[in-house]
Amino acid sequence: MENTPRFTVTLDALRKAGACYEGYNKLVRSLQGQPFTEKDEDRESYIRFRHDAEIPLLDILKSNGLDDAIWTLRCVSGADRDIRLFAVWCARKVEHLMQDQRSKDALDVAERFANGEATEEERAAAWAAARAAGDAAGDAAGAARDAAWVAARAAGDAAGDAAGAARDAAWVAAGAARDAAGAAAWAARDAAGAAAGGAAWAARDAAWAAAGDAAWVAAGAAARDAQTEMFKRMCLGTAPWQQGKVAA
Repeated sequence: MENTPRFTVTLDALRKAGACYEGYNKLVRSLQGQPFTEKDEDRESYIRFRHDAEIPLLDILKSNGLDDAIWTLRCVSGADRDIRLFAVWCARKVEHLMQDQRSKDALDVAERFANGEATEEERAAAWAAARAAGDAAGDAAGAARDAAWVAARAAGDAAGDAAGAARDAAWVAAGAARDAAGAAAWAARDAAGAAAGGAAWAARDAAWAAAGDAAWVAAGAAARDAQTEMFKRMCLGTAPWQQGKVAA
């Protein structure tokens, strides 16, 4: 039997939350069964459309993509735990890139906080420590630094902000994790480039730029695919952190 989507939202809630015109209107056209045109894309107002029914976030994921679907989480009530743990999951995908223990500790605290096992003071302290770790990584040099810095930022975002800002944490942590994956690909490219030399130097430069861009895109796409799949599972109540609640 198929699982029923857990998270829904209304068009009214999206407007009140300040949804961008392009994303909102793209969803409206999807609900209407109409194509989203260039004219719609340039429109500077919401399309007038009466639709009071609850819209599953999975439908928004299908029509608008992952970024808009994650943004829409801010309109979902009673989902802070799921949202925070999704942010933690995204950040843990690049945990191996984190070079400062404070970043890793922040993820542990963020997870415990989401499960009611850590205080707001602990969460705030972990967030500050993760931010400090990110600043330290930012002061280092090289492409490997970029990967570590963005990964540290993902940890800080996952641990950051209480209450309604949990929605923002999920959106930012997911993006930071994708950036970190891409930055890691560039770090690998830089290492390979440093190993090349001599007569091959000029040829390396031409291939290097193309390979670096391709690696960044591929790594980011792979991270987005993984996040999309986990987002779907979360919306269906089958994410790893939801199993205890589902079984209860």
